[in-house]
Amino acid sequence: MAETPSTIRVQVVCALPARTWRVELTLPRGATAAEALAASNLAVQAPDFDASTLGYAVFGKPISAASVLREGDRLELLRPLRIDPKQARRRRAGAGD
Repeated sequence: MAETPSTIRVQVVCALPARTWRVELTLPRGATAAEALAASNLAVQAPDFDASTLGYAVFGKPISAASVLREGDRLELLRPLRIDPKQARRRRAGAGD
């Protein structure tokens, strides 16, 4: 029977309007989204980075900071919405009048 590797490879991505970061990491099996964020050092690289306001997703599906990552996951760091999408749509529709 084959042994399970003790590490996993994941990507951490963060997209801001002016720049995108992608960091590839090797982490211990059982690592969480929060641990991957800490290991990525994005807080040092990205300006105005505030981890407390971020959401997390893996391949577009929302997860929590405590979610355990798996081999090959792409952890996406989600910025908070600046405006409610419904409200933005109403503004655009009203501007066309």
